[in-house]
Formats: sequence, C-alpha cells, structure tokens
Amino acid sequence: MRTCAPDRQGYAEHGGVKLHYEVYGDQNEPTVLLLPSWTIVHKRFWKAQVAYLARHHRVVTYDGPGNGASDRPTDPEAYRHDRQVAHAVAVLDTTETGRAIVVALSQAANWTLGLAATHGARVIGSVLIAPSLDIADQHGERAATSGGQTRPDELPPSRVARGGRDPLDHWSKYDTTYWQDHYEDFLWFFFGQCVPEPYSTKVIEDAVHWGLETSPQVLAAEAEGKQMPDRSTLEAWCARVATPMLMIHGDRDRISPLRRSERLAELTGGELLVMEGSGHVPMARDPVRVNHAISSFVGRVTPPQADPVRWTRGRSRTPRVLYLSSPIGLGHARRDVAIAQHLRALRPEVEIDWLAQDPVTRVLDAEGERIHPASRHLANESAHIEAECGEHDLHAFQALRDMDEILVSNFMLFHDVVSATHYDLVVGDEAWEVDHFLHEDPELKRFAFAWLTDFVGMLPMVGSDRGPFAGSAIDPDQREALVAADVNAEMIDHVERFPWVRDRAIFVGNPDDIVPERFGPDLPMIREWTQAHYDFAGYVTGFDPMALADRAALRDELGYRDDEQVCIVTVGGSGVGLNLLQRVIAAYPEAKRQVSGLRMIVVAGPRLDPGSLPAHEGLEVHAFVPGLYRHLAACDLAVVQGGLTTCMELTATGRPFLYIPLRHHFEQNLHVAHRLDRHRAGRRVNYDEADPDHLATLIATEIGRDPHFRPVETDGAARAAALLADLL
Repeated sequence: MRTCAPDRQGYAEHGGVKLHYEVYGDQNEPTVLLLPSWTIVHKRFWKAQVAYLARHHRVVTYDGPGNGASDRPTDPEAYRHDRQVAHAVAVLDTTETGRAIVVALSQAANWTLGLAATHGARVIGSVLIAPSLDIADQHGERAATSGGQTRPDELPPSRVARGGRDPLDHWSKYDTTYWQDHYEDFLWFFFGQCVPEPYSTKVIEDAVHWGLETSPQVLAAEAEGKQMPDRSTLEAWCARVATPMLMIHGDRDRISPLRRSERLAELTGGELLVMEGSGHVPMARDPVRVNHAISSFVGRVTPPQADPVRWTRGRSRTPRVLYLSSPIGLGHARRDVAIAQHLRALRPEVEIDWLAQDPVTRVLDAEGERIHPASRHLANESAHIEAECGEHDLHAFQALRDMDEILVSNFMLFHDVVSATHYDLVVGDEAWEVDHFLHEDPELKRFAFAWLTDFVGMLPMVGSDRGPFAGSAIDPDQREALVAADVNAEMIDHVERFPWVRDRAIFVGNPDDIVPERFGPDLPMIREWTQAHYDFAGYVTGFDPMALADRAALRDELGYRDDEQVCIVTVGGSGVGLNLLQRVIAAYPEAKRQVSGLRMIVVAGPRLDPGSLPAHEGLEVHAFVPGLYRHLAACDLAVVQGGLTTCMELTATGRPFLYIPLRHHFEQNLHVAHRLDRHRAGRRVNYDEADPDHLATLIATEIGRDPHFRPVETDGAARAAALLADLL
C-alpha cells in the first residue's frame, strides 16, 4: 500500500513517448523534481522520500521511458542522453513547474548536469545521489564491461574460456546477451551489488520486482541508445552550472566510485555528503539521513517555508511524555491507557501526548487523552494490513515488511514532532518505525526511549502462497526463513551495538510466555536473549479482573438474562476478520437450534460496516463497543481471532472461548498460541475446518463450560508504569 496518493497525475509526451508523472503537495512550493534513473527501475524507487518531502514541498516524479506507467519503446533513439534531458523539460512544462530542485540517482546525474547547464533557468539546485557518470574512472572490475557488452579482452582467462558469460562470475552478467536468458539472475546479482549493506533483503527484493516490470529487450535498447556524455563534455557542463549542488555518496558504492562525487564537488564548488558504510542507493537503505539531507539542502537554496506540523510549547520543568501505540488492533490502546493512568498516579505532574491513529484514537478520545495534532499526518497502518489480507489469511511477517514505506513516513513525522517539542520520554508500544530508525540513526535520539512489546522474534510460516516471491522460481518457504532470520539478526545487531538507544525494553508478559525457538540458524534462542535484554511487566489487561468477578451482577447490569446463553463474536479493531464473522453468522441458525436460549452478539469493530454483514432473526450485530471486555467477562462463550489482547482478556476473566488464528499470521499461530497453551486457555480451531456446521457444533460443545485457566496477573500496568517512571 502506498503511503500517500498523488494530488494529480497524467502524461507528458516527448518524441512520441508518453511519460507518466505524479504531483504531490501541489500547493507547497518550492518544487522538488525526483528524476527517474536507469530503466531497470521506475519512480517507486523514491517511495521513502515522497511522503516526507511532500509534507514540506511540492514534489514531482515520473517514470522514464521503458518502465513503470510510461511507454516501453524498443527504439534505442528514445533513450539518448539529449532525449532524457528533453523528457525532464517536458515533465516540468506539463506540470507547470517553472523551476525546481532536481534530485537524481546514479546515471540520472548526467541528465541533471545537462539540464542545469543547458536549461539553467529551470534549476534552483541539484542533489546528485551516487552519480554514475564519466567524470572519474570506474571501479576496476566494472571497467571490464562497456556499453552493456562484455569485453572479453579485459576479462580473466577463465571467463574468456567460457565466452565471458559464466553465470557464476560477477560483472560478466552485465551483458545484453546474458539478459535474454538469465534476466532475473542478472537482477539479483546487480541489485545485490547496488545494496551491499547487511540486512538489505527487502530493498533488494523491491528492486528485483521493479526490474521484472520491464524486459531485457527494453534494457538492451536503452544500452544501445543512451550515448552518455564523455568526460570533457561533463567538465564543460560543470563549468557552466551556476546553481548550488549537493553530492551524496556511499563509501561502499560498488557501482560508481566515491571519487566521482569528489571530482564533481571540485569542479562545481558543490557540497559533498559521504555516507559511511552505504552502497549505491542510500535513499532506500538509509532513507532518514538522505531525507534530512535533501530537505536541508532545499531549505538552504530557497526561502524558508511555513511548517504546518510544528507544535511548540517550549521547555519547562513539567515532565513530558510522547506515547506511541500501535494501531494494528485495539489491544495496544487499552493496555497503554492503563499504563498511562498508573504513570500519572506515580508522577501526577506528568503531561502525556499521544501520536496515534485510528482505531487507537477512538479509545484515547473516550478516555479524554490528548492526541497530538500531527497525528492526522500519520500514514494508515491498519488500512495497509487490511489491504494485505486474504480470506482469513494475513501473511503478517510479509505485511510488516511491505509496510516499510509507511514506517519511514511515520518516523519522519515522529522526528518532526520531537524536534519541535521537547519530550523527556518517548514510549513506543510496538512502534516499529521509531525503534528501527533510532537504531539506524542513533544520533537523532534526544530523549529517554522505552520500547514495549508482547512478542520477540519474527518467525517464518511455511506453506504460504502469499509470501515473498510466491509463484517464482525461488522457494517461498526457504526465502521466508532467510529473510526472517535476516530481520532478527538486524534487530539483535542494533540492540547489541547501541544498547543505550532503548533506555528500557519492557516485555508485556513473563519469560515463560516467550516461545522456545531460535531467532534463526546460528542465532540465539529467543527466550534466553529476551531475558538478558528486557524487563518483564507481566501481562497488562487494562482492567482489574477482580472488579468483574461477580458475573451475576455484571450480567444484570449489561442486560443479559439468566435464561439465555450469551455468545460474543469479535475480531478486533481491523477489518481483517470479515470472513470469520461471515462464517460464524452462517453457523448461527444451527447453533441456535442446538443451544437453548442462545443469544449471539457480533461485534464488527470500528473498521467494518455492520450493515454489510448477513442478518438473521435474533442475531445482534454492533460496531465498536466501548468496554467490550466487560461483555466478554459476562458471556458464556466467545468466538474470536487469535489476537493476544482479546484472548488474554478472556483468560483473565476465566471465560471459555474458541480462537481461530489467521492463516500464515506468525504471531497468532506461534507466539499467541504458545502463551495460551501455557495458560491452558481457549480451544484452537483451524479456519480451514471451521465450516458453519462444525462451528455450530463447537459452540454447542463449549458454551457455558467452566474452564480452569492459569491465573493472569493483575498488576502488569502498575509494574510497567513503575519501569517508565524511573526514566523521568
């Protein structure tokens, strides 16, 4: 799911080639023009920049010829250098952009220099990221290729003997003939060279997907036609450029050497930002730093613009907390409110602001909590999760990985907020973006940071047809195991390299609630590692189960009669549970026949329209129900998904329940199931076997049963608050 939609889009045309453009933040001058790069990718490679830049500036981006939504000519003439410059001018004209800050990656630096030298009135300034142009010599091994064709005279003898196209050799794959039969293999090799940084599987996967959207025939035409400017031409252009320039270059760039940016800085008097440890695409692998560098450059070369996000109250002695609560389900909101209330009891003077989004904001509004006005700019994580789901199927691990664009955007907003207002403590309840990017960019930390979670470790799920590269030649299960271990290894590396970033890591539960699994091959056991790096608060229910112990009085208060058996069906705060609700509703007539006095209440949640669900006489369907935990405590049976919060609320109040985990949801199927097994709670049901007749029989079997669950602690919120209070 994309973080933001363009304000307008359309096509520019030049030389008979249609070029698809998008405009964001159409009213926010100045304009930042994000150029396309090599035809092997399209404009989505700027996905980590667009939303942030568009909140502060007007942004124009477009697909070059050969990929994305633009035409795919196979005439080499369409890819000549002068045509590429003309394409940029055509987009500026069509989008009514008089002048722009031009940002380019790799070979698009050639077009930017040409544009700045020959159309200087259109360029305010230029940012060249990893410029790939003939201003200084190429890396030695890459110099063995020229114009997309292998040069056997410069290859080692072993390669010459094999025709210069040995699949096991490296840069010999940069060959138009090799691409015809081994295109995907070339993509994996090339983008692996572009992104040599560790823990970069997602960036490489994205790039390979984008590369597969064009063809080797198009790339071959581009290689034949581009005719890049030679060194003397580039040097002459540099002498003519009169506007500011910023070069951003990684010192581990295997595609284009750092010396090229150094030489450009010498020739133009421009600035040079060297990205230590970065490869060829730092805007994807190190987006926060690149975003700040671009925005800072724009600020230096243009008049300052009003910032609509800033909300400054200045510093005072009053301790301030910024609380972030994951919107993926409502459970985080309830427990976080409970923790915040206990924190105020310990520190009455504390002020708490919430950076949150729907459906969390519904809970916060009901509790009278103060929501930061910047929250309206958060990219919607719940909508992304819903877009990723199938029929009672959510590949949760892949959905989190595919949320990278949203997480970058939301971290950039978070950083705007903490830069504008001083906070003594930031609490992130599974605020993945804040934890990740504070470890990636630890110099940005200016506050105490507490991390909360109820599970540790991304675990692979086998047998999925919705995971990374499902349906391709790559084994999906093998790939998922690899990338899950890679994500876990990065997290471990973050924590052990920068232990001071997390001032407190709090596990919402106990050590035995952690799965007895390994993070991955040659990685630590999850439980042992977590015990060494976390404090344990015990489970946080968000309410006192003892206050609900008198079920007769509670049922009377809620309007449940003694002669009826109440079955509550609920699927949480997202729209992922629609299919389960439909099945349980279909089971209602048979269940009613088998269960005397059955009263079934379906809670659709805040993101599903109750009117879209089937109706039966006597069946009650509601939307968001405040205080739902009280109804769960009073019921005779609940039918739920495998979400931790609802299952543990039922466990804490000792109510029988059926739980039906989403298929391929690693947290529900592995982490939550392990915790429920430890508490001897709930009856697990496989969705594939849960047809309406079977569900009706299970409801009749389980309703009214007197379970004996392991007790759930009642002081988790107070313990978590005490751990947070120590940081103020």
